[in-house]
Amino acid sequence: MTAKIWDVIVVGAGLSGLSAAHLLRKKEANLGILILEGKDRVGGRTLTTDIPAANGVDRWDVGGQWVGSTQTHIMELIKELGLEVYPQFNTGRKVHHMGGPGGKIRTYRTSIPALSPLTLLDLTQLIRKIDKLCATVCVQDPSKTPNATELDSMTLHSYIEKHSWTAELKEEMALSSRSVFGMEPSQMSFLFFLMYAAAAGGLLPLLESSAGSAQEFKVKGGTQQLSERLAERVGLQDVRLGSAVTAIWQEAESARVMTATGTFSCRAVIVTCPPHLAAKIQYHPALPSQREFLTQNMPMGHMLKFIITYQTAFWREKGFSGEIVAGSSTDCPFCVTFDATSPGGNAALVGFIAGQQASQWSSKEEYQLQMVHSGCAGSKGKVTCR
Repeated sequence: MTAKIWDVIVVGAGLSGLSAAHLLRKKEANLGILILEGKDRVGGRTLTTDIPAANGVDRWDVGGQWVGSTQTHIMELIKELGLEVYPQFNTGRKVHHMGGPGGKIRTYRTSIPALSPLTLLDLTQLIRKIDKLCATVCVQDPSKTPNATELDSMTLHSYIEKHSWTAELKEEMALSSRSVFGMEPSQMSFLFFLMYAAAAGGLLPLLESSAGSAQEFKVKGGTQQLSERLAERVGLQDVRLGSAVTAIWQEAESARVMTATGTFSCRAVIVTCPPHLAAKIQYHPALPSQREFLTQNMPMGHMLKFIITYQTAFWREKGFSGEIVAGSSTDCPFCVTFDATSPGGNAALVGFIAGQQASQWSSKEEYQLQMVHSGCAGSKGKVTCR
């Protein structure tokens, strides 16, 4: 019996892979598309799970969760799939605690924290410089950006060191890098940072939860639904879970894609898994040297996300938004929290331990995380970490 030859094999059943398959199927309904996924589920970096709450079990995203109106592709997909969004709650005072355990705790209501006059001046000039550079970036192909080689040869850390004056702003920018990318500024190409900020519409929209910003909306029922519904439209029978790809052999007219349990032939392959996983695949012939170099020099971010449910949203009752920005320390390693109260009214906070702290705390036991929660929040909420 002749083995089936697929038109396209997609490696990875996250949003990228399933979106690619969906778009191909919309252009040509009869295409034979096979999706191979190493995990036992679809969704990749999005994962929605049930967590006990005040009014019974509710659903929260323990993976990626926010979308914004400027992210036109995902917003169109949400509409196409019949899903709804709701705004990130940000009404009330925000808490700002930098400078370590002995640092002054400030509150503020604006987009920008309550910084000293000199630091505000420093921030204003840094935003102006970064946004000016963002306007020159070619988001579709960053290599076409003017002075791309120079910008890529420096890190975000080296740029901040050169163009900011105050230690307070340097600490703020380091925290922003951790909370958005899960990386220290010294780990990230400045060109990559500019590309990312340019795609968001500038530096502040990348960091904020106001209208038009990256943390503007959440998806009712969770973001993993996007992948689940895409998989249904592409055809669940053609999505094979637990099928991590180990090798791809390209031949003159076709390609062979190998997993631990089988080999599949196709006319084209789309690899959509993250760079560090794509690098583990054996390619024949080998990938171009520039691609290999990129993969070797693109570290993955480290981020632990936690969700704490409460009986009531006590912070709202006291006039707070639930947003805390904190300089990580030994006793309290998180960098930022937000209100995570569900559409059904179950009170919760979501927060992140990121960068070097995430690497250190990834090996902590659950009871140690609960001790940190008690020390930082002074309450008895339920802690769920992923």
